[in-house]
Amino acid sequence: MIPVLSVRDISKSFGAIKAVDNVCFDVYKGEVLGLIGPNGSGKSTLFNCILGQLTPDSGEVLFKGDNVAGKEAHELSKRGIGRTFQQLSVFPQMSVLDNIIMAGQEHHGTMLSRLLGPPDAGLTEAAEQLISFFRLDHLRDQMAGSLSYGQQKLVDAAVAFMAGPELVLLDEPAGGVNLTMLEYLKDRLRTYNREHGATFVVIEHNMEFVMSLCTRIIVLAEGAIIAEGSPDEIKSNQQVIDAYLGG
Repeated sequence: MIPVLSVRDISKSFGAIKAVDNVCFDVYKGEVLGLIGPNGSGKSTLFNCILGQLTPDSGEVLFKGDNVAGKEAHELSKRGIGRTFQQLSVFPQMSVLDNIIMAGQEHHGTMLSRLLGPPDAGLTEAAEQLISFFRLDHLRDQMAGSLSYGQQKLVDAAVAFMAGPELVLLDEPAGGVNLTMLEYLKDRLRTYNREHGATFVVIEHNMEFVMSLCTRIIVLAEGAIIAEGSPDEIKSNQQVIDAYLGG
């Protein structure tokens, strides 16, 4: 079976600092992989190398067998890779519905067809399905900027899923979200993963969230992988406890 994502010998340095050091791993269809580590462990640099925001010094990023290292975000999105951001990426002066429609327009038809076609490019129905999935129906026409932070996180997730990606990279989805909304977000991600067979890679500092959501976890420290396994295996790994969980 060809992995959905293969990271092969990725390294990235900034001057004398080696932020990512020869990292390798595979992610298979339907998997929910967690990527954890202390501050400065190289998680964000690795994510940005995978997503084309940084060009690795060496190594390959393979999506379904094709090397996509260094490709720009819009090209990755067209290939089937979605992402959420640590900082919210919604447009605050647009409605929830319009935010989600806009996310799908880039993948729908040609520039000419979008100019000459209906303003929603025929995407309203698909957007409303995601609004219903995330149970945001009552907020459909509200400006995204007027929503609570947790509600905006749900809109952000809906935006990432609008193009029907096969792989979604989630950058600290739990950050700043209250416990009630966090449980709801976790439920929606699990359900989407189960119903659509989508594959997730999650960077997260919230240990309870990542341990209960992810099927496998990779731990980074000083730019290198120090452990990999199931949540239970990671919880009991002494090297992880010493390096990250604080003993």
